[in-house]
Amino acid sequence: MTTPRLGPVWFMTPGTRPDRYAAATTFGADVALVDLEDSVAPDAKEQARQDAWRFFDRPEAGSCTLGIRVNALGTLDGVKDLAAIAAYRHQPAVVLIPKTESARDVAMVAGILDTVVYNPFLFALIETPRAIADLPAIVAAPRLAGAVFGSADYAALLGTGTATNWEPMLHARHTVANACSAAGLLAIDTPFFAIDDPDGLREEAQRAKAIGFHGKGAIHPRQIATITAVFQPSAAEIAEARAIVAAAEHSARHITSVNGQMRGRPFFAKARALLDRLGEQTAQEQQARQEQAR
Repeated sequence: MTTPRLGPVWFMTPGTRPDRYAAATTFGADVALVDLEDSVAPDAKEQARQDAWRFFDRPEAGSCTLGIRVNALGTLDGVKDLAAIAAYRHQPAVVLIPKTESARDVAMVAGILDTVVYNPFLFALIETPRAIADLPAIVAAPRLAGAVFGSADYAALLGTGTATNWEPMLHARHTVANACSAAGLLAIDTPFFAIDDPDGLREEAQRAKAIGFHGKGAIHPRQIATITAVFQPSAAEIAEARAIVAAAEHSARHITSVNGQMRGRPFFAKARALLDRLGEQTAQEQQARQEQAR
C-alpha cells in the first residue's frame, strides 16, 4: 500500500449519495471521506454500506486520498461497517473512528482490518468530554495516525447546544492539538458550519493553525480553497524555513540568529519539518545523503 498524502483539507460526502462520489475527489481536497455515520439515516445505513465500495473503486481519484467514516464501534452498524470494509475490493486509505474514547477502540479497528497487505491510517474522531479527559491514553494507541476534533457532538454533550464557535470549544481544541503534538500525530480541526461566511472560516482556520492543527474539515466545496490557502505554507514561511535550516547547518545546530530573531533547536525542527513536507533538501543535506549512499 503506497503512503497516501494526508494534507490539510478533509472533505466528507454522504454515503447515500453515490452520484456525488466522483465529484467529491475533484474539488481540491487532500482527503475525501465517504460518510456512513451522521449524514446517513438509520434506515439507509445498509444501502450506504453497500454503495460505499464504489467510492474506492475509481482510478480517477488521482492525488486525493480516500477514506471512510464508519459508525460508532458500540453499534451494530459500526461492526457491520468494518466487516464490509474488510471485503471491499479496493479499501480506504483512511478510516475515521467516531466517538473514540479509548485506545482499545483503535486497537479493535486495527484488529479487524489489518492484514499483511492492508494497514489503513486510523484517525480517532474526538467528540465527547470523556475523550478529551482521556486523550493522552487515546493518542498512545500504537496504530493511531492522528485525531480529528468533532465540535458538534462535543458541544451537545458539553451542554453548549449549537455553540460551536471559538470560545466554547477552545479548551477542547488546545487539548487535541497538544496531545497530538506530544504523540507526534496529525491533528485535524472540526469543520466550520457557516457555509456562507468565508471570512469567519478563514479566521477560525488561522486560529486553529496557530494552536497546532495540521488541517481542517470542510463541509462544502467552496470552503476548500480558503482552508487550503490558510494551511499551505506561504512564500514568506517557506523562505523563513529555508533561512533557519541554513543557519542551523552553518552553526552546527547551535543557537543562532535569523533576521534578528534568536533561533535554536525547536525552531530548527519546525523549519526542517516544513521543508520535508515540500520535499526540499539543502545542498549540505543532499551531499550528506550521497556520502551515506557510497
